[in-house]
Amino acid sequence: MDSISTGLVADVLHRLHQEAESADAPLMQAFVDEGTSREEMISQAIAAESHDLNEVYQRYANNFLSVSPRFGRFLYICARACKAKCIVEFGSSMGISAIYMAAALRDMGGGRLIGTDLAPGKIERARANVAAADLADLVEFRLGDARETLSAGLGEIDMVMLDGAFTLYLPILKLLEPQLKPGALIVGENAIEEASGYIDYVRDPQNGYLSLSLPFDPDRGNELTIKTR
Repeated sequence: MDSISTGLVADVLHRLHQEAESADAPLMQAFVDEGTSREEMISQAIAAESHDLNEVYQRYANNFLSVSPRFGRFLYICARACKAKCIVEFGSSMGISAIYMAAALRDMGGGRLIGTDLAPGKIERARANVAAADLADLVEFRLGDARETLSAGLGEIDMVMLDGAFTLYLPILKLLEPQLKPGALIVGENAIEEASGYIDYVRDPQNGYLSLSLPFDPDRGNELTIKTR
């Protein structure tokens, strides 16, 4: 059974990807028009997050900044491959990635997805979007700084999706480590090598992980990691 290819979930995802493309097109075009290099963009983003994390993400409160359909299908496959029962998502935005992962939980008989975001409007829209896909009973969204919202009430974790502030990937991973099951999958979208030390950490087997880059938009630094102990 695969609910992301046909039916209600597939229809909701198709609509949301269209909305995301429309909402984010001006922002993407602005980046192109500015002619800023990748290195400059990363440096500016890290500096801005370090200065005022809340201000940075309130600036993008109306942007989806979501996963692509291809990446979403990859998340669905990962959740099914590790037979996830508990998934944690850092940076839920409007809920598109949560729908892919919650659909996998539903298709395997149930489970729990805990997502978090800084922007109240995004949490509200994420809840509405998940409800439209009839997956609300599987998903809990928490509003606020993930270093606080993900500090308790999780249980054992089978899969983690990191798609929030670049500079917090390593702190969030370390926060979740005690709850990660052996064999847990961690997917880092925009796991920028220059930010937080996350890539160096998960690629060092001494830390209990095996990790490699993904072929999805390689310039964005997408990473797949498995906990080995």
